[in-house]
Amino acid sequence: MGSRSSHAAVIPDVDSIRRETGFSQASLVRLHHRFQALDRNKKGYLSRMDLQQIGALAVNPLGDRIIESFFPNGSQRVDFPGFVRVLAHFRPVEDEDTDQDPKKPEPLNSRRNKLHYAFQLYDLDRDGKISRHEMLQVLRLMVGVQVTEEQLENIADRTVQEADEDGDGAVSFLEFTKSLEKMDVEQKMSIRILK
Repeated sequence: MGSRSSHAAVIPDVDSIRRETGFSQASLVRLHHRFQALDRNKKGYLSRMDLQQIGALAVNPLGDRIIESFFPNGSQRVDFPGFVRVLAHFRPVEDEDTDQDPKKPEPLNSRRNKLHYAFQLYDLDRDGKISRHEMLQVLRLMVGVQVTEEQLENIADRTVQEADEDGDGAVSFLEFTKSLEKMDVEQKMSIRILK
């Protein structure tokens, strides 16, 4: 009565979701409870407004961009599998994650997938490049009024110039990954409760 496995039975396709996301069954049960709590009207999906109830996103300068990532291709709702797919990018990398079968898809929490997720937060127009203008917009969100517009423009210019290896005035995904090669993305882009 009330066991975790009986709660897992309520989650449709729990085994395929577990394989795809790498979450344990217990974590999926906890995330399903959180999903249901956010879905106050019991619609079976979440809207942007539902996700705006998450306090950590409300105070995060990139909260709106993160919320937007739950709704690819202009969709207006996210179901439970879509919800946990996005959250899987923030699952900490465990030792067993590095022993990956080359025939299986790359885990959602791999370095490459974490970087791709972060890149999309900056690539506002989704053209595969981060322009100076996009960098400036994201910097404005992140620092607010603490820095002058001139300082922000200088930071955006310098950031794009340092990462832009091919001289096209924008940062491609490959250039983005190279500029972050020394950063411990696997741990910095992790939420400890998501195992």
